[in-house]
Amino acid sequence: MENIAKLLNIKYPLIQGGMANIANHVLASSVSNAGGLGLIASGGDNAESIREKIKLCKKLTDKPFGVNIMLMNPFADEIAQMVIEEKVEVVTTGAGNPGKYMAAWKEAGIKVIPVVPSVALAIRMEKAGADAVIAEGTESGGHIGELTTMALVPQVADAIHIPVIAAGGIADYRQVLAAFSLGAKGVQVGTVLLATKECPVHQNYKDLILKAKDIDTVVTGRQTGAPVRVLKNAMAREYLLKSSKGVSLEELEILTLGSLRRAVFDGDIEKGSFMAGQVSGMIKEIKSVEEVIHDLFDPVEAYIRELKVL
Repeated sequence: MENIAKLLNIKYPLIQGGMANIANHVLASSVSNAGGLGLIASGGDNAESIREKIKLCKKLTDKPFGVNIMLMNPFADEIAQMVIEEKVEVVTTGAGNPGKYMAAWKEAGIKVIPVVPSVALAIRMEKAGADAVIAEGTESGGHIGELTTMALVPQVADAIHIPVIAAGGIADYRQVLAAFSLGAKGVQVGTVLLATKECPVHQNYKDLILKAKDIDTVVTGRQTGAPVRVLKNAMAREYLLKSSKGVSLEELEILTLGSLRRAVFDGDIEKGSFMAGQVSGMIKEIKSVEEVIHDLFDPVEAYIRELKVL
């Protein structure tokens, strides 16, 4: 089974997470130019908005890049067709089953890599024709499943025959090596790219990542069936307090409406939803995307030689 660098024609076996409102053409092209696979996130945008970012990305890089399609997006059907028209090379998907689009994408030569939170969905995606899957652990920022990366990745790797990409809890070379030890053929990272020069989030967002400690993320939305990992702030605490008192789902939705955009674009420390993973506490300085990717991979060989486990 091949390393995803060969599968995707990139230098490093790394995919950038499809972070809604964050992963634009600037971040995607920066990751691709540095040797990984950059992704433009669709989030809740319409097809024409994503098409424009694809065109801009093509001007910024001649390397492969992809599009992440959030299947809950009301424009998912249009976006699914648009990526064919724009000859996008790779599509990753989240929040659902992309089965109904798979035949058309495969016919167009698109490599399809769904995000999966369980073995069962990974098996279904392999049967549907996926080229690989991203097994994302609960350590991740944003929308999460319940299984940890360490528990999920080896079980998925044992259950399917296509490459597994590990996501969740990866911010340095030790975790990259651990992911490969668990059976992954590549990694997806998101949080570690938030504190980069090229990341388009507000400076307040980056500063909160830099200041975060190991225990500074919480999960909201468990009772709604849509758990989301965010950095602790006033909005997250209010959400958890209200949910513990059994307030209506409508009231909770009002509290969080537009909160990610307030974090990303306005840097609203009080009312923003600062999605970030548990590795936030490991990130201590602003780096370039290229520096982050080199730091994730360059020390791995030397570290393997230093390990004395037996």
